[in-house]
Amino acid sequence: MQVILMEKLANLGNLGDVVKVKDGYARNYLIPQGKAKRATEENLKVFEARRAELEKAQSAALAQAQERGAKLDGLVLKITQKAGVDGKLFGSVTNHDIVDALKAQGHEVERAQVRMPTGALKQAGEYALQIALHTDVVVTITVSVIGEA
Repeated sequence: MQVILMEKLANLGNLGDVVKVKDGYARNYLIPQGKAKRATEENLKVFEARRAELEKAQSAALAQAQERGAKLDGLVLKITQKAGVDGKLFGSVTNHDIVDALKAQGHEVERAQVRMPTGALKQAGEYALQIALHTDVVVTITVSVIGEA
């Protein structure tokens, strides 16, 4: 299915690009989320009429993400969990725990924005994690997991 992208999407394209994606991806994710529209002649004309407005909104979102990223970059987050003698946690630290800890410090981040390449943290120690605030803004924070008896 051919769609017009209404915002920049990682690994797909920029605002206004007409790309071919699988039908299910377009119907179930891109179109309902407002990230794309079907590439019809009528929709292309409507998009071109609104292009300046959409570009302005996208640049404002990027500026806001960069501002938030400047506050978050290099942040050290301490999370305390119950652990055994060898430092292995009873349970794990997930992206939900990280979002809650960031919220307690006054930073609004969604769970989907926290990148945990190795999955949930199951050992005490320090971990460098990335937070993707925007497709162009990815910051690194350090999560220090402290085990308590």
